[in-house]
Amino acid sequence: MSVLPLVFTSGWASGINAYAVVLLLGLLGATGVTDEVPDALQRPDVLIAAAVLFLFEAVADKVPYVDSVWDAVHTVVRPVAGGVVAALLAGHDGSLPQLAAGAVGGSTALLSHLVKAGTRIAVNTSPEPASNIVVSVVEDLGVAGLVAFAVFHPVAAAVIAATLLLAGLALVILLWSRIRRYLRRRRERREEKRLAAAAEADPVAR
Repeated sequence: MSVLPLVFTSGWASGINAYAVVLLLGLLGATGVTDEVPDALQRPDVLIAAAVLFLFEAVADKVPYVDSVWDAVHTVVRPVAGGVVAALLAGHDGSLPQLAAGAVGGSTALLSHLVKAGTRIAVNTSPEPASNIVVSVVEDLGVAGLVAFAVFHPVAAAVIAATLLLAGLALVILLWSRIRRYLRRRRERREEKRLAAAAEADPVAR
């Protein structure tokens, strides 16, 4: 129970940027800032892999439409990463508390990922690219700040994470009509391209 607030916050953060969570926790543990981080997250190979993937995400996450594709690919990755990080934080290999922590971390990561993906779809309905960059930077700073804060003040950080998660869910619900119109237009454009390609390939149609 004592590690549950940190588990919840890390799950929320993993749903937004799992690589940043692994990298930041690993660095905090490796540098001796905290002893709450398990050794598995402090391994050099884990830190290097997390750093490389974080750099890829830092670029992809700021490009319109590419960010939504990246989110779609990470629909499985982020919840799994959130569950694994949570289970490692809970320790006690194979115990019921560790399994429960993994479930909390994974489910929280899934919810925050859905909020992130839904928000990005809404942002992509705007023709200018600056909003993607601003939203991405705010997300990265929020993840880094809240995870670092959670190491020293886990309960307060969990309250903030829960508030942000609820606010994000409410925002996505409010923006759903805009998201739905965007998805409909995208389907229509794909259908138009398919029909145009079929017409070009069919000599009779030409």
